[in-house]
Amino acid sequence: MTAEQSADTRPAAAPVPNQPVLDQPVPNQPVLDQPVLDHRPGRWIANWDAENKEQWESQGRSIARRNLNWSIFAEFLGFVVWQLWSIVVVQLPAAGFTFTTSEIFWLISMPSLVGATLRIPYTFMVPRFGGRNWTIVSALLLLIPSIGLALCVANPETPFGTMLFVAALAGLGGGNFASSMANITFFYPAREKGWALGLNAAGGNLGAAVAQLAVPIAITLLAAGTVNLPMAGLMWVPLILLAAFGAWKYMDNLTSAKGDVAGSLAALKEPHLWIMALLYIGTFGSFIGFAGVFPKLIKDYFPAFSSIGVGTVALSLAFLGPLVGSLARPYGGRMADRMGGARMTVAAFAAMAVITLTMIWTLPLKNFWLFLGLFLLLFTASGFGNGATYRMIPIIFATSSRAAKAGASTVTTQRLASSALGLISAIGAYGGFVIPQVLNASNSASGSYTPAFYGFVGAYVLMLTVCWACYIRNANRNALGHV
Repeated sequence: MTAEQSADTRPAAAPVPNQPVLDQPVPNQPVLDQPVLDHRPGRWIANWDAENKEQWESQGRSIARRNLNWSIFAEFLGFVVWQLWSIVVVQLPAAGFTFTTSEIFWLISMPSLVGATLRIPYTFMVPRFGGRNWTIVSALLLLIPSIGLALCVANPETPFGTMLFVAALAGLGGGNFASSMANITFFYPAREKGWALGLNAAGGNLGAAVAQLAVPIAITLLAAGTVNLPMAGLMWVPLILLAAFGAWKYMDNLTSAKGDVAGSLAALKEPHLWIMALLYIGTFGSFIGFAGVFPKLIKDYFPAFSSIGVGTVALSLAFLGPLVGSLARPYGGRMADRMGGARMTVAAFAAMAVITLTMIWTLPLKNFWLFLGLFLLLFTASGFGNGATYRMIPIIFATSSRAAKAGASTVTTQRLASSALGLISAIGAYGGFVIPQVLNASNSASGSYTPAFYGFVGAYVLMLTVCWACYIRNANRNALGHV
């Protein structure tokens, strides 16, 4: 027998006890590319990786959906509180208050000023404290402006300064949008993030419509011909407590949620951030700004339609504006996917300019239903514009930013886009302050809102031109395709 044959016929060496064969899976031990979620005290979750399809399908999707549902509810209440003063101010004269028109506009616009400013720090609260923990805190903070409003409007002798301070506290509701969107960003994979963020945003925006529908009914129900203004704030207290409880009971914190201050500072240096912020002031700023002043405009132009009696309650049709604008937003994003965000944004601004001009020219007809119909079209166009501009941002930063042109990695451009989304949403919200103040200045200077509306038309034409010049003309010239 040859040596080779002898070697081949030797019995195989016995494996070392307790030592697994390397090419065989070890029972009950996770495979390295499928991280197992680690649930820690305080509802913290470690090893979260939404991009891991196996983890996402087995556990991640249901957890993310649960967190999204409660995030929408909490953000919805944030928008409700943010818009409360826009509804209450038109009822103040009936409750015995004697504020001037200028003071009324300050009460409308102050929540937007504070809310837009708070969106910047709120963006970084989720990485600092955890998404669940901050949702609990931010929901409970809504109790302050809600109860504060009830106390202020109960006494017609309340000084204007006190009223303005409490109105400013309503801005806490506006800040919720930024932290809510930042939190949901960490839960969803890139392939589903757009739809999840769209639902989160639309659900929050609906709070403005629901507030304008429900508050007039609540303050006149069983009020025997008067108004029970404190109920405008108190009616939301049980729902706020429910949102805080739901966040405590059902939401989660992610250890992987990290803040990106460096990314935010880098995004501020990108010219595209400021261009898109201008466009977002025109779309979302118009939505939130007109949502705030719409009840006031109806009362000033058509006082007989300010509230419509239905049995023992009064109904305001102002809620229809933010309702159609909120519902249009997701479809604006979807149409932007087909047409291109820049084209959709240009179309939205063109529609907003034409609709506003038509509204100005038809005001002498004194037809409320025509006025209402045109404003609903204006809200719809702004909603489409919201979805389109928001869709443009990540694409612009991935293809046209300075970092992208310098050859930066996909991870770097994604960080910039994520930071830009938060900053642009904050800057755009200042439109909610600008629009009431422009209308106030126009009325103070000329006794009419018409000059302000002509100014808005000019702004829409300017923004249309900027969008076309930066994102359509250059794309045609350089064959880059449309964003």
